[in-house]
This record gives sequence, C-alpha cells and structure tokens, in this order.
Amino acid sequence: AQLAESGGGLVQPGGSLRLSCVASGSTFSWYVMSWYRQAPGKERELVASITTGGTSTDYADSVKGRFTISRDNAKNTVYLQMNSLKPEDTAVYFCRAVAITGRQYWGQGTQVTVSS
Repeated sequence: AQLAESGGGLVQPGGSLRLSCVASGSTFSWYVMSWYRQAPGKERELVASITTGGTSTDYADSVKGRFTISRDNAKNTVYLQMNSLKPEDTAVYFCRAVAITGRQYWGQGTQVTVSS
C-alpha cells in the first residue's frame, strides 16, 4: 500500500486541524491504521490507532480528549481530528498501516506547527 498524508499546516494554540491519510489498493479495510508523530530531536511516538473495523481506538495520554482518530473504509482514508492544539503538538505526523501479515507501510508525513 502507498499512504499519502495531508492536512498539516500552521495553527495557533487552541486551534484545530484535521489530518487525512489516503491509502492506495483495495485492502485498506484489512489494515490496522495509526498516526505517529516525530518532533525535532525526539523519537517517533504513537499518537492514535484504530482497528480494521473502526470499533476500537487507542490514544497516547498526551492527546486523550483532544484528538480523535477515525476511518472511512469506503474512501480508503483514516483521519486525525486535532483540537485544542498546543505548541508541544508541533511535529511531523505520519500515517502507518499494518497488514494482518505484519507488514507495515508508512506515509511521508505532514508537518503540523502550533505557534502564535
């Protein structure tokens, strides 16, 4: 699968952004999808994940209550709605897909900058 993220940009603290990740191929619904982020000088960290059917989600403690992950299998797309953004949310955000075989795919990332 090929993954393409979009929706990043510059936003003021307290603002919102919605990231999208579109996957190529016809097996999107079989992938567990996740969003990761990597800030300068830091390790890449898991932000949120969602199961194949979208019935179960998981979040990093730092984003719980502010971010929402969702997916539309008909559109081969996973979303990350980000509200109440903070400067510490500034990072490159990556989409990841994991197949039932364990094979994983990554997008190229989209920059999110939270600054006044």
